Amino acid sequence: MTNEQRASCLIKRYGFDFDEIPKDEIIDLLHMEIKDYQPGSSEYIRLLCGYLYCLGDISDIPLLEEAKYSINMDVGCMVDVEWIDSLKNGGIEEAFVRSRQEIIRSFVSYYKDFAEDDGG
Repeated sequence: MTNEQRASCLIKRYGFDFDEIPKDEIIDLLHMEIKDYQPGSSEYIRLLCGYLYCLGDISDIPLLEEAKYSINMDVGCMVDVEWIDSLKNGGIEEAFVRSRQEIIRSFVSYYKDFAEDDGG
């Protein structure tokens, strides 16, 4: 299964009802990806990080930073620093950070299309 297909399966499994997504499962999956990084899994890692951002717990900032900065440049480019900055500032719109609602709306829009395309 390609990493795009893995991402598509994850979207189909969890959807976008962020009140129902089990945070602990997302964290476990992300830890596994960081520990056993497979080339080409940037999209899958981005999706996991996006889910964590949308769940909105500031205690996840270190894990998002670890995913962004510790694997490689490809993953680092895929994980939006805006998500980290938004969590740090409480979701307030600033010069280089959109509002939390706008970021979530953009994330959902991108991944709804991604799932409909069946991950590539």
